[in-house]
Amino acid sequence: MKAMILAAGRGQRMMPLTQAMPKPMLKVAGKPLIEHHINNLKAAGITDIVINLAWQGDKIKSYFRNGAEFGVSIEYSQEAEGGLETAGGIIQALPLLGEQFIVINGDVYTDYDVNALTQLHLQDGEAHIVLVENPPHNEKGDFALSHLSAESQKYTFSGISRYQADFFKGLASGVRPLGPILREKLAQHVISTELYIGQWDDIGTPQRLAQLNERIQSTL
Repeated sequence: MKAMILAAGRGQRMMPLTQAMPKPMLKVAGKPLIEHHINNLKAAGITDIVINLAWQGDKIKSYFRNGAEFGVSIEYSQEAEGGLETAGGIIQALPLLGEQFIVINGDVYTDYDVNALTQLHLQDGEAHIVLVENPPHNEKGDFALSHLSAESQKYTFSGISRYQADFFKGLASGVRPLGPILREKLAQHVISTELYIGQWDDIGTPQRLAQLNERIQSTL
């Protein structure tokens, strides 16, 4: 199974740190954020990885190259500087991803064991998304658990998911956010969910990045 790391975002809220650096290359515990994802994927036995690139993507490509130094194989899906949004980036990369694949947002930090996603049995056109408890910056959440009503308690989408390629069948390429597609597909009951209660941080602002590094440092 392959995995895709989403790394094409502009990172506006991380300015000035992302003035000349893509957000997934910002360091957490002394390593680029995206390197933690690569190491976690490798530990789970997933060594074929696709990374989409847009803003300052050359910095990612020059650091990781073909992935050999990190024990993985990396392919790149290049987008225009403005990027294609989450779903648009996945749709463009489908020829590189195969029939089923895992997707991870490059701007989160987590200890979620992606090996669990490889054990799922999904039917054609289905997907599975990982939800987490709502952080202070997203108190209302995004999605309810799939076995409950849409009006139930909503949780935050972690940016970790698994898809059958047919999940995106019939969707036009171009700039497309993922959120509306997930809402529609949840209503069609082709998405399963889980709630993860472990380490998860959305590195959305310089302050959150600093707080995360301070927290990690305090445990060493």
